[in-house]
Amino acid sequence: MLQRAHSSSISRTLVISLLLVLPLSVGAQQKKKMVVAERDTVPLFRGVAVSTDVVGPAQLVFGDYGQYQAALRVNLKDKWFPIIELGYGKADAKDISTKMAYKTNAPYGRIGMDWNLSKNKHDIYRIYGGLRYAYTSFKYDVDGRDITDPIWGDKIDIAAHRQKAGYHWLEFAFSIDAKIWGPLRMGWSVRYKRRLYHSHDEIGEPWFVPGYGRNGNSRLGGEYNLIVEL
Repeated sequence: MLQRAHSSSISRTLVISLLLVLPLSVGAQQKKKMVVAERDTVPLFRGVAVSTDVVGPAQLVFGDYGQYQAALRVNLKDKWFPIIELGYGKADAKDISTKMAYKTNAPYGRIGMDWNLSKNKHDIYRIYGGLRYAYTSFKYDVDGRDITDPIWGDKIDIAAHRQKAGYHWLEFAFSIDAKIWGPLRMGWSVRYKRRLYHSHDEIGEPWFVPGYGRNGNSRLGGEYNLIVEL
């Protein structure tokens, strides 16, 4: 009798243990299946995009300075976007109050990366944070007639041509764009510019720097881009 009761107790213990272990095992298998289902299957290379800014040409039409700019951007997994921006900046300005004239035209370039900050990386709308390194080397002309010398008070003429300058700077970007139709996207970008290093001739700092903008102005800039995504 004691042996039979002991065997019955062992049997009950085994049954209870199996009942406790089986749900845990099934749960673990379900979790494992869920992890496999959520694996990112998006390919690394998702295409390229070419774009142009429309703000710079508008500045040339309605003002004294501006630029033409185009960009090539690579899409990696809809998350990372290496980019190259090339442009040509121009200025031909005259200040009536100071009787000074300034003129320059030169290319510039930027290279950097945008990061997709959107929660849904594959949506037709994207929000980016970005960083650029930029550089330009250029020559500029400064002319003035009957300028009052700030030290001696005499009237002088200034004719400083082909003055050399070079600028290195960083740009921190915040951008938004959206798919409009087919491969066409449109969007804007706000830039904060931080000068790293610059050089210029004795005549003084240039009034306008291609790609950077006017000296002495706010470090903020903006672009509105038309984008074709391939």
